[in-house]
Amino acid sequence: MPATAQLTTIVLDCADPGPLAEFYRKVTGWEVTSSDADSAYLGEGPIQLAFYRVEGYEPPAWPSPAKQAHLDFQVDDVELAVKQLLDLGATKPEFQPGEGRWTVLADPQGHLLCLVG
Repeated sequence: MPATAQLTTIVLDCADPGPLAEFYRKVTGWEVTSSDADSAYLGEGPIQLAFYRVEGYEPPAWPSPAKQAHLDFQVDDVELAVKQLLDLGATKPEFQPGEGRWTVLADPQGHLLCLVG
């Protein structure tokens, strides 16, 4: 049997870690636990979000046939959460799959995320 591993951090490459960490701090309510010019970490729980500066970072295209990862967030009121995240700098792509079961947004640096109720 292979050894098991515990997931500790989800890392997103980005152009500018500080502002992106601040966006997700407002989304999650998690505190920034560490940051410098090239990285930022959120959360003290069993899983953290981290953001790493990558020179020449380009956000994923959407829609795209390329495989991608994204974050899903459960919210009480999807319509209200969409408005709040748009006010924080997220964008709402025109293409919205799922027949209304979720809403796709892109964070201020282009990473995709979904809101579900």
